[in-house]
Amino acid sequence: MTNIEESTTIRGVYLARLRAFGDERGQFMETFRKEWFPQRSWDVIQMNRSDSQAGVLRGLHFHHKQVDYWYVPAGRIRAGMVDLRPNSPTYLATQTVEMGEANNIGLFIPIGVAHGFVALTAVTVTYVVDNYYNGADEFGVAWNDPALNLDWQLTAPPILSGRDAANPLLADIPPHNLPHT
Repeated sequence: MTNIEESTTIRGVYLARLRAFGDERGQFMETFRKEWFPQRSWDVIQMNRSDSQAGVLRGLHFHHKQVDYWYVPAGRIRAGMVDLRPNSPTYLATQTVEMGEANNIGLFIPIGVAHGFVALTAVTVTYVVDNYYNGADEFGVAWNDPALNLDWQLTAPPILSGRDAANPLLADIPPHNLPHT
């Protein structure tokens, strides 16, 4: 049985502690079930895969119309999240979660929670979403914004895409682009 826990730091973020069943041939593990999460009416529309080398940092990204569910089948990441929902009781709370290898966790990220990850090793991340990709619903905030105080625990400067390096500080995001949930 998979154990589902709501984060004690960011409301609406859920961690699925996955259980593997193994024998001498290998192992089997359920990595996702729609009914594990509170937004039970959501439909899985698209599944994506991201491959990164060690040291890559992706994010922070947030959406107005999409939830994410992440799983790391190979490698290890440190996921970082910030609650950007002004009406949330955990507004501006931050959290990091190590995922992958022996730490079999699925991570449910609700609308309005900025999210990203740093690859601690070469890594594959799969994520299930409830909407098709839409560039108009793809927003970003600087991964290193001092106002967010997100502790990535980096030991070296990360490798960033041009887009992520150009993400604005939270104070520079127009209010209409911030989450309204």
